[in-house]
Amino acid sequence: MKAVHSEDHRRHDPKFFLVRGQVKPAADQPERADRLLAGLAAGRHTVVAPQAHGQGARAQVHSPDYLAFLAEAWEAWEALPDHGPEMIANIHPVRAAATYPTHIVGRLGWHTVDTACPIGPGTYAAAAAATDVAASAAQLVLDGEDAAYALCRPPGHHAYRDRAGGHCYFNNSAVAAAHLRRKHARVAVLDVDVHHGNGTQGIFYRDPTVLTVSLHADPRGFYPFVWGYAHERGEGEGIGANLNLPLALGTGDDAYLAVLTGTATRTIEAFAPTALVVALGLDASEHDPLAGLAITTEGFRRIGAALAALKLPTVLVQEGGYLSDLLGENLTAVLAGFESAR
Repeated sequence: MKAVHSEDHRRHDPKFFLVRGQVKPAADQPERADRLLAGLAAGRHTVVAPQAHGQGARAQVHSPDYLAFLAEAWEAWEALPDHGPEMIANIHPVRAAATYPTHIVGRLGWHTVDTACPIGPGTYAAAAAATDVAASAAQLVLDGEDAAYALCRPPGHHAYRDRAGGHCYFNNSAVAAAHLRRKHARVAVLDVDVHHGNGTQGIFYRDPTVLTVSLHADPRGFYPFVWGYAHERGEGEGIGANLNLPLALGTGDDAYLAVLTGTATRTIEAFAPTALVVALGLDASEHDPLAGLAITTEGFRRIGAALAALKLPTVLVQEGGYLSDLLGENLTAVLAGFESAR
């Protein structure tokens, strides 16, 4: 399988991560990509550089004011007297009857949903490169590849049309889906990250042409807490084009695969898409530091086979999956399972 990767991801090296009132090292470290690259090498996959798709790919799913904010944010922050080493909001305003702020501190709060998306001097460049990676992988599929893998860092599925959150700035999976829509009338996005893909859900919530399906740890006790419930089904013309499948904390291989090959697969087949985006979180691993689920390496191989069984042109977009000794092996397993079942 061809894999797309950009070394520009290293320009994003966040330090701040707030967990239950304690500041801890950020989970999304550059080393993640090194371990994923090792997993690709172990599977003998071909790694290629992305093509430049520019702002147009991002503008398919993000608002003009948000795109402008991220492009301008660090320079405006640096101009502040006594600014900190990273941009972290101290307000998250209620938007009802609110006025869009002009001050960078106000814009930072407006465009972030939490403190888990600090912005540093290289964040915009890294996030922009990740969208090029996602769009390039989608283009490989449009050009005839059966499947392609996008090694995106930072990840994207928590990013809304105009808000960052949960380590995510641009929504790479949504960018890939929008790119596939150039030739495919109906696209499905299947999110297997341990966290609900709330940003992806939000972007496509009223869109009847993109089905969003997410398997994730039950948000009653896990991030993002306020999205990801089973009753969230879409709005307007998009009613029925969103499916959330929350799982009990600690769910393992067999129970997970039963839902994936059951309800999730039946829903995708009923929607009848002609292309698939997989938001590939590996943080469902039993060894992931953020894990709420307990998937083994063999379980990831089975997940890969279940994805291939959908028999659709597929873009696999890297989402979560944090530092553990098995991160690279789990990626190798997913892709091996996928290819063996094709």
